[in-house]
Amino acid sequence: MTVITVKAKEQKLFVHCKGKLLASFRVSTAKRGIGAEKGSLQTPPGRHRIYKKIGARAAKGAVFKDRVNTGEIWDGKSQFGDLILSRIIQIEGVEPGINKGGNVDTLERYVYFHGTNHVKNIGKPSSHGCITMRCSDIIKFFKLVKKGDHVIIQP
Repeated sequence: MTVITVKAKEQKLFVHCKGKLLASFRVSTAKRGIGAEKGSLQTPPGRHRIYKKIGARAAKGAVFKDRVNTGEIWDGKSQFGDLILSRIIQIEGVEPGINKGGNVDTLERYVYFHGTNHVKNIGKPSSHGCITMRCSDIIKFFKLVKKGDHVIIQP
């Protein structure tokens, strides 16, 4: 079984399979910290699972809007906007009242792992709730994980 651990304090993501470290990546979690409430722009805590993987065949730098590839490719320079790039790994909470259901539902908040155009911010809290990565890293990460894999987000 593959387990993904996000350590917000370290701004790192770790991928383990059967107790063995497969990979680690620098990430950015929310600028506003850890929290689950709808509209908080925070990264939700606790246990999750991978709900859906989107963009398996998309080009590096492909721009997504509403989880659909727009056909545009990020130029590698523009910092305008908060782009969702290359791949999307959508997660859902599995802890009722913490990150599932009601006003704290991770899936309904559309929290993802995804590539970002704000690469200079990787390694420090700067997202609007998602866990953002460099485009090359999200592509590598995407290949390592599958639907249903466990995700643990720690403060």
